[in-house]
Amino acid sequence: QVQLVESGGGLVQAGGSLRLSCVASGRTFSTYAVGWFRQAPGKEREFVAAIRSEGSTYYGDSVKGRFTISRDNTKNTVYLQMNSLKPGDTAVYCCATIVSTYTSISYYSRRDLYRYWGQGTQVTVSS
Repeated sequence: QVQLVESGGGLVQAGGSLRLSCVASGRTFSTYAVGWFRQAPGKEREFVAAIRSEGSTYYGDSVKGRFTISRDNTKNTVYLQMNSLKPGDTAVYCCATIVSTYTSISYYSRRDLYRYWGQGTQVTVSS
């Protein structure tokens, strides 16, 4: 079993920045890919970004160029640096684990392929 805990959410003005953290339990963290998803009220869950075990990254179209995903395996942590935030970024952000063997964003953007999920952290961007 893997437990994931997100943190770093909060209230920020449009144009500001936040850094989210996803801390994982277990001793095999470095072998997993980790993805970030977000869900706003009344909307479907949306793929944000993913990072594979060797460092390859994938981004959803709505955040490309503004968000950066990274990982520190010594700390069992994945980060999501969010810059130039917009009100449309307001959502609950969750991290999740997936096997790292897929080679296309079409797989990493599928929520059904992720095994373990965190509870989420709220991000609110005001205008």
